Amino acid sequence: MTRSTYLLAGAAVLALATAASAADPELTVFDWAGFENQALIEGYVAKHGDMPTYAFFGDDDEAFQKVSSGFKADVAHPCSQMVQKYRDAGLIEPWDVARIPEYGNIPARFKDSKIFADDTGVWYIPTDYAYTAIAYNTEQVKPEQVASLNVFIDPAFAGRIALPNNTDDTWSLALLATGVSDWSNITEEQFAAAAAWLRQAHANVRTYWADPSENAQLMKTGEVVVSWSWNDGVAAMKAENIPVAFNRTPTEGVATWFCGYVNFKDAPGSEDKAYDFINAWLDHGSAKGLLENFGYAHSNDAAMAMISNEELAAGDVDPVTGTLLSQVPIDPAMRDRMTQEFELIKSGF
Repeated sequence: MTRSTYLLAGAAVLALATAASAADPELTVFDWAGFENQALIEGYVAKHGDMPTYAFFGDDDEAFQKVSSGFKADVAHPCSQMVQKYRDAGLIEPWDVARIPEYGNIPARFKDSKIFADDTGVWYIPTDYAYTAIAYNTEQVKPEQVASLNVFIDPAFAGRIALPNNTDDTWSLALLATGVSDWSNITEEQFAAAAAWLRQAHANVRTYWADPSENAQLMKTGEVVVSWSWNDGVAAMKAENIPVAFNRTPTEGVATWFCGYVNFKDAPGSEDKAYDFINAWLDHGSAKGLLENFGYAHSNDAAMAMISNEELAAGDVDPVTGTLLSQVPIDPAMRDRMTQEFELIKSGF
């Protein structure tokens, strides 16, 4: 990506972040672009007659910076590795899980961290999870060519690959490619090896996609034939009959992540409606809407049990048998270092 292209992409994301979908003025949800979908919160709309007001962001770092700079909302939808930053900044307060009946159906693997819940309360309600893996054009790329993550540094694909413009997802790729499947305690040697690999990949990158719709458009036009992608981008492409497959079993493994909602301190809207919102999200019916509209899995195990194994496999959210790097929270100082290094790499340094 040229510097001018990168600046244009950044401007587009900023414009997206400032856009809002106005509806119920008593609840403002700060969310990923596209999540203003009624299928996720039917119970809220049934009770209040309208959707909440939404404001959007393109990535987690952008969202945190916006809130840190004074933007006001009632709830936000960060991924797990950002929760510590929100807590450290004093921006959020605990949820009262006595008011969230389905909280008990969220399994321990999503809650087993003192960052999410401790003696002071429950700070995070996990809601959705999926994978980051290799999306590829089946008409121009053979399965054996994407059997390894090193496809991203293969000169044969120079100028025809895309990576997320996202610290966590891009570093998960680089770490996996260099033999690391647990990023909770990265050594200096591992950091250096991953950064060197990412610089090799950067030489092949056509662009760093800002959101799944951009990723899908790049692959639809044939400009990009291999991408490190989330499930939703692949689901959108399949819905448009774009010839795409999603390899979740390369030799080195793939990444998995989960996101959820935080409750802002001194929020401007209705606290009762914030709980109505999260309860609607955790309702069993929302799992089907999440899978059908985003290709994501739901954190509520009871809700997921209502979906057949065939549907899960079709949506690429059935269990992965190979190596997984789980994007759990890491030391904020290390994550800041990753972000700084990623910016240098994108700038050609």
